[in-house]
Amino acid sequence: MSLVLLAEFEREEALVNAVGQLGERDYRVIDAFTPYEVEGLGGLLGASPFRVRAAMLIGGLGAAALCWFVEWYSATLGFPFDSGSRPPNSWPVFPLFPFEFGVLMAGVFGFAAMLWSTGLPSLNHPFFDSPLSDRASQDRFLLAIDIPSTARARRTLERLLADMGAEAIEEAEL
Repeated sequence: MSLVLLAEFEREEALVNAVGQLGERDYRVIDAFTPYEVEGLGGLLGASPFRVRAAMLIGGLGAAALCWFVEWYSATLGFPFDSGSRPPNSWPVFPLFPFEFGVLMAGVFGFAAMLWSTGLPSLNHPFFDSPLSDRASQDRFLLAIDIPSTARARRTLERLLADMGAEAIEEAEL
């Protein structure tokens, strides 16, 4: 847990402007809390893209390959069965179940990757102890900034945030 300054803004334009100006002045902006997605905010915060699609591809292909191997092994090496002189390694017999299993596992891996990348499930987060967090999901925009090490730099940051249009500034734990 670290202490941050939470700055509350009424409009999304003020929030985006504040993130840009703070980035130019080398302040460390940790996160933004908004009631809806703000276009371009992720790029300003330096958010990395989700890797859910890659996890789904790797999980689905890996599960399908494993399933295909188990079917192939059981039909050719483990329990070979001669039925009408057909070859035991007849590939048209195998693809249906590995495909379905691969699709299922791609969905499971995608869901798990989404949970992992977003930090869910988080049943209790210290952010919600702040009174400012109540309106972050309704009509206010919050910005979490790392607190500078000196008291003078902190006062400078608070004045700068007030000049940028912050309605309330509060110390919180994240």
